[in-house]
Amino acid sequence: MELSLKPDFETVRQRYDAFWHQEIIDRAPVNLILSGSLDRPLPVKTYATHQERWLDIEFRAERLDIEMRSQVYLADALPVAWPNMGPEIFSAWCGCGYQYGETTTWSTPCVEDWQRDGDQAVFRADHPLFRKTIEFTRRLIDLGRGDYIVGLTDFHPGGDHLAALRDPQTLAIDLLDQPDAVKAKLATVNREYFSAYDTFYHLLREAGMPISSWIPLIHDQRYYIPSNDFSCMISNEMFCEFFLPGLIEECRFYDRSIYHLDGPGALRHLDTILDIPELDAVQWVCGAGNEGYHRWVNVYQKIQRKKKSLMLIDVTLDELPLIFETLRPEGVWFSGIRGIHDKETAQAVIRRIEQWR
Repeated sequence: MELSLKPDFETVRQRYDAFWHQEIIDRAPVNLILSGSLDRPLPVKTYATHQERWLDIEFRAERLDIEMRSQVYLADALPVAWPNMGPEIFSAWCGCGYQYGETTTWSTPCVEDWQRDGDQAVFRADHPLFRKTIEFTRRLIDLGRGDYIVGLTDFHPGGDHLAALRDPQTLAIDLLDQPDAVKAKLATVNREYFSAYDTFYHLLREAGMPISSWIPLIHDQRYYIPSNDFSCMISNEMFCEFFLPGLIEECRFYDRSIYHLDGPGALRHLDTILDIPELDAVQWVCGAGNEGYHRWVNVYQKIQRKKKSLMLIDVTLDELPLIFETLRPEGVWFSGIRGIHDKETAQAVIRRIEQWR
């Protein structure tokens, strides 16, 4: 595959393939993006509501296309255009209301009673927002073909999907008061989600694209980011009873996967997650106010001991020596390094990472 915005794509592809296997070819992959110059000015448009702006797919695709071409993709950074429709769009396709803000969206619950509403909250391929997401993806494919990669939108299935259908606090009570109803719904949602996922998977593969998303890793077959942000509200025992079976099924559905582990409250589930044989990697997000690689060395080392790859998010230049001292380079991906603002600094950092053994 050739990409005008990433002429060395095939070399980069090999580094990411090694990352999935906890190996390295010459060095650990590094994602570094710098701002470049705009070939065209970014278009500006005013709207009466945030909803109008979010759903103006033609304009959003045009603007994103210009943004993609204005960036410099250093080292192993990939040009991935992500058709973002908000973090709970799959739940909207299944009947939730959908609200639009300036920079994000959120759903409103649609299940007031499991017995009455549960069977109605199902994925519908004719939902207007599902059609809009297809339109967005197709338009980006048309604009970016031969220049950049188009990714999958943010689905948020599984436990987070049920939390959207019901409301997180209400779902937490349901685990105690209506466990059978929750389990019955969980038994069906993956089948619906897999159908939705495959719609976009086939769109991208038929266009010759590798599969990517909001975490811009790539694979030629099914790749995605399993998660359960709701899990910070429950014990590990409940996590295993209710959500682990569906999570295992989801990981088996993918050919490559990286778990999004969000916040200290979710760390109680790390051992359980690492025991999933089909899971390939972990993205640990420490949360605002908890930054600092030194605080989480034990977390990253545990991930490596379990033979999973890991994503380092926005570490600083000053933290690199401790990273080199405490981790093996095999299976590590630097997703951004803070403090790099020019090509010369980037090249110097790459040379340091090449020496890491």
